[in-house]
Amino acid sequence: MYVWTEWVDESDQYENRYQETDNGDGTITHLKVRGEVYQEGTPMDAAHFNKIEQGIVDTQTAYLFMLNGLLQLDREIEERIDGSVLDVSTLAEFLLIAHDWQKAEIQALQKATVQETGTVTLTNTATFPFNNSAVSVPLTNTRDNMNYVVEVISVAATGGPAGEIEISDRQVNGFKMAFTGSASSVTVKYAVIGGYD
Repeated sequence: MYVWTEWVDESDQYENRYQETDNGDGTITHLKVRGEVYQEGTPMDAAHFNKIEQGIVDTQTAYLFMLNGLLQLDREIEERIDGSVLDVSTLAEFLLIAHDWQKAEIQALQKATVQETGTVTLTNTATFPFNNSAVSVPLTNTRDNMNYVVEVISVAATGGPAGEIEISDRQVNGFKMAFTGSASSVTVKYAVIGGYD
């Protein structure tokens, strides 16, 4: 299941300030002078971009599996029609097969999309850039697997910026949540979707 990333912009006291150093070989080096850091931005790196690519591939794969299932059902119905006289009882049997398959798929989809919501307050007593805000968040409903999505709905910070909300250490009965900013307290409203076979 694809894990959503909330992308946030970097916010510094000095947006376009650099310190220039002469390297003595005809080149210069520019070092960014950030001043006070209001919010750490989401890194634009291979790990984040490759996760997006993997999510696209996973979506395509799931679509192909679903399409393959429909094609197999269609072939099974065609084979039964070819090998028998199509009467009312045969047609009824075909419709029952299609109905049962469709019903099972709908039930699985309904179970997978049930949301569990909650609110957690994270506190940080460390001095930035250090942070000790990680807490364990229990799930009310134990999942069948750890392929669930934790979606952040809202964030309210005091004593500084929240930075990025990080989800880690997923288990079927809970996960850990932390923030990366310099705030002293952050209240997060979240929703958990999926995690069922």
